[in-house]
Formats: sequence, structure tokens, C-alpha cells
Amino acid sequence: MRTRTLRNGLLTLAIAAALTACGSDGDSADNSEESSAASISGGPAEDEGTVLDTPFAKPEVVLTDTEGQPFDLVEETAGHPTLLYFGYTNCPDICPLTMSNIAVAASSSLTPEQREELRVVFVTTDPERDTPESLGAWLNGVDPEFIGLTGDFEQIAEAARSVGVAIEPSYEEENGDIVSTHGTQVLAFLPEDDMAHVIYTEGVTLQTFERDLPSLAEGELP
Repeated sequence: MRTRTLRNGLLTLAIAAALTACGSDGDSADNSEESSAASISGGPAEDEGTVLDTPFAKPEVVLTDTEGQPFDLVEETAGHPTLLYFGYTNCPDICPLTMSNIAVAASSSLTPEQREELRVVFVTTDPERDTPESLGAWLNGVDPEFIGLTGDFEQIAEAARSVGVAIEPSYEEENGDIVSTHGTQVLAFLPEDDMAHVIYTEGVTLQTFERDLPSLAEGELP
């Protein structure tokens, strides 16, 4: 197994990777104590997934999909291999790169049957700007099969916290740039128990997703 394991001690002390502040002029890592909910040290390179010895349950949240309809995350993805990511459509680099890598990996490494079973869920951290319509248009350009969700920010933030992802409200800088700060983890839920057993952080590459998705699609750890 090439993935590393995150032990209970690290989960107890801190459960999310460092936040990234995303503005229209680019992303910059914020390594302050306040914005770092966790650190993962040691083990293989940062482009590997991390296997959790204490998996996360799916957030029990009902949000709004790109058709403007209620979407119960637990109910709608039950029994499916699921990737969950929190980001926003105006993100200049990390969010589109992450979603593009997943889209390409799903297309290149999965069988049609596996791809049909896979659920990729993108939850916006900037719901004021990411309406169902704009979120749907953005995701259609990445992969029309991806699921986009928006809704009340506090509800989204609570859902993110439940899986160790910290996000903060968007704000406008003096120059007019909108900054949205969010964790960059991708959580992989296995279909048998609907629990997140693997986390992928910012450094994960297309090749990692291409290698791991077939195993995840079959309910196996990579």
C-alpha cells in the first residue's frame, strides 16, 4: 500500500490540513496557527493519499444541487464510492486543478461500470456567488457527471468541520479581490460502510488519482 496512515493521536490533536486562502490573484498558503487545523508529518511524499485509522462519517446535510433541488448527501450517495471536496468556482488554481485531475483520472482509469457508480461531490465554500446555475455551468466544463452543491454557509461549514475540513467566510479585500479560505482535502468514502477512509491533500497528482480510483471504486483501500 502506498498510502500512509493517519493515527488517532494526530486526529485528536488536529483533523484538517492547513487552510489555503484563494483570491483572484492566486492561492497562497496561510500557515498561521489559527488557520492550520492539522498537520500531517512524516511518511511518504505529499502526493500520496492518507489512510485514516478512524474514518469519517459522511456529513448529515441537505443542500441544494445545480438543478435547485434538495440533495441529501448521505441518502443520495449511500452505497457508492464517493469523493467529497469543498471549494469554489472562482478559485484561480487549486480547485479547478483538483477537480480536473479527478475528472481525467475517472475517465482514463475506470471502466464505464465503475464510473457510473462513482459519485464526485463538489460543495461550494462561496455560496453567495456560487448559485445553482453558476455552479452547474462551471462543473459542466469539468465533468457533467460531477455533483455540485450550494446552500447556507453555516450549514456548509458545519458539514465541512464534521470531516476535518475548515472553511471561512469569503471577504473582499481593498482592491476588490474576493478571498475564500478553505481546506483542500479530498475525502474518499468507500461504498460498503459509507465512511471516509482516505484523504488526499493539495499535493496529490493526477497519477495518484489514476492509480487509486480503481481500488476505491471497488471498495478497497489503494
